Amino acid sequence: MSAPLLPERAGGPVFDEVWQAEVFATAQVLADSGLFTWAEWTQALTDAIAAAQAAGDPDLGDTYYDHWLAALEGLCRAKGAVSPSELDARAEDWRRAYEHTPHGQPVELAAAYRTP
Repeated sequence: MSAPLLPERAGGPVFDEVWQAEVFATAQVLADSGLFTWAEWTQALTDAIAAAQAAGDPDLGDTYYDHWLAALEGLCRAKGAVSPSELDARAEDWRRAYEHTPHGQPVELAAAYRTP
């Protein structure tokens, strides 16, 4: 089954950035592996969008995959697939990687462990 609520154009799914496609693919793999059902996914995404709107997100479409990420993180925590401390540690790794990546280059997690 394909993922619900995915924006599409005539040529297929719409991804403005690589990380968006990666979040989509991760959700697809985890659902296909049985970590959660698509019904659970739909509810988690709906809840993530509602929470963002309640916090002031104007829902213009430019934050759609941010909601995917929030829903995915929430489901993974709820299902015990990852702890909050593991998520925090990985977010910090990506922050460090971003800071250690030269402008214009793709951000790779290995950059988090490079010294400046």
